[in-house]
This record gives sequence, structure tokens and C-alpha cells, in this order.
Amino acid sequence: MHTRSAHSTCLFFPLAFFISLFLSVGPSFAAGDTPTPTNPLMVLSADKQFQYAQDLFSTKDYSTASGEYKRFVYFFPKDRRVEFSMYQIGMSHFLGGHYQEAVSAFKKLTEQYFDTEYATKSYYRISDAYIKMKAFEQALIDLNNLVTITHNPDAKDEAYYRMGWIYIETASWNEARRYFNKISAKNRHKFELKKLSAALEKETAIPHKNPKLAGFLSIVPGAGYLYCGRYQDALIAFLLNGGLIYAAYESFDKGQSALGGVISFVEFGFYSGNIYGAISSAHKYNREKTGQFIQHIKENVKINLSADMKNKGVTLSLQWSF
Repeated sequence: MHTRSAHSTCLFFPLAFFISLFLSVGPSFAAGDTPTPTNPLMVLSADKQFQYAQDLFSTKDYSTASGEYKRFVYFFPKDRRVEFSMYQIGMSHFLGGHYQEAVSAFKKLTEQYFDTEYATKSYYRISDAYIKMKAFEQALIDLNNLVTITHNPDAKDEAYYRMGWIYIETASWNEARRYFNKISAKNRHKFELKKLSAALEKETAIPHKNPKLAGFLSIVPGAGYLYCGRYQDALIAFLLNGGLIYAAYESFDKGQSALGGVISFVEFGFYSGNIYGAISSAHKYNREKTGQFIQHIKENVKINLSADMKNKGVTLSLQWSF
């Protein structure tokens, strides 16, 4: 009897422990809470999961934040914050510099939601990501898609504004003007179009060098570089080519035809390079001056359209340089 009692006591305490553990954990499961697959006793709260992802995002731990937003979307697919979380996944990739992944995330949102606030913002962010990747044509395509599907006139106007700036980035001045002119009258002041139009009028004053003329002038070694304002290169080209031409002449004059032929062959390479270099210098000069003009109007009249994560809106601010 004593042995049986002791055996029953040994079984009672472990059993009582597990029963009390189950009772203490069981009531904590609230509506919307889900046990995790790795630990069925650990409760996953929608609010806590969402806040954890938000905290990671606010501390710029974008890689981890992306994973936690994905976890939230997976475990709480009917939560009202799912669309915003999907947007934040895209923003985490974008701000982390993973632009192709950002495009994929934003496109997944636009496929699931139609003409909503974050679907619209996703189209803007997709175009931003493509611009970062220098895929300007694709950025324009996605903004055009937004214009086609949205019923929000303000969203259309912002898309036109963004498209105009993409054309400015590619120095397509007339196309830029065409899209700015599509913006409705009520938003023209909002986007500072009067100042922007005045700035664009100055594009005809951008300094320009003619590449063909630079090549033609290079018949005289260094003259093409001189035309492009590259004075040191002009002097080097003149002295180097002049020295080789003189050396070749002297060699032939003294009957050293083989040496003269070798020097002439070398000189031909330098002479051709002088012409090609002058043409390239003209193109480089034009790119630099155009880039400076674009940067100038960006710093003085471009409105900065940026996503405000806390207020879930779009902040418009003028950028001025002093």
C-alpha cells in the first residue's frame, strides 16, 4: 500500500504542473491572437507584432523590419493594417537600397488593392525606384498606368508632375513642358508651375559645344581641345603630335625610311586620338553644363514630394538654395 501511494504521489505532481501551465496559458489567447508554429504556447498579438515592425522601421533596421511586416501580413491577413504593412515592406526595401525588391513589393500591393491611398503611393514609389536604377522609361510607364486607372484628379496631377521631372532629368525639355501643362488649374500654384516654367525657359542659354566642329578643328592638333576649354590637353596634344610629326619628317629627310614609317604609324594613333578626344570632350562639356542646369532648377524650384510615415500623408516642401 505504501509503495502504491508513493507512486501515485510521483504521478500527481507532474500532472498538476502541466494542468496549471495549460490553464495559465489558455486564457491568454484573445481574439485575433495566434500561436506561432514554432512554439504553440507563445501568443502572437497583432498589435504587438505590428508595433515591433514599426519600431524596427523607425530605427532604420529595414532588413529586419521587412521580415516582421511580412510576418504580420501572413498571420493577420484580415487586419485593417495589412495594406499599410505591405507598403512598409516596399519602403523597407527602397530605403535599404534594394530597389528591384522594392518594385516587386509595391507591385504586389497594387495588384491586390485598387485606387487606394497606398496603391497610389506605391505607383509613385515604383517610379522612384526605377529612377534610382536609371530605368527612366519604365518609371514613365508606371506613372502612365496610374494616370489611366486612378479616379483621383490630385493623384493624376502629381503623376504628371513627376513625369515632367523625369523628362527634365533626361533633358527632354519639350516633353517636360507638355506634361507640366497637363496639370489641372487648381494645382498649378501648388506645384509652383509658374516658377518652373520660367526656369525651363532658360534652357536655351545652356552653353553648348559642337562635337563636329571640335573634330574638324582637331585637324590642327590641340585646337579641338582648345575649343572645348581644355587648355592643358590642348597644349599636350599640340606638343606631342607636333614632336612626332617633326621626328617623322626628319627621319624621312635623312633617308631612314623604316624609322620614319614606325614614327608615322605611332603618330597616326596619337593624331586620331586627338580628334576623338576633342569630340568626346565636346559631348562631356555639354553633359556637364546640362547637368549643372538641371541641378540648379532642382535646387531652386523643385517641390520635394516625400512620404510622411508618421502622418501617412504626402509632404510638399519647396527647396531653395541660398
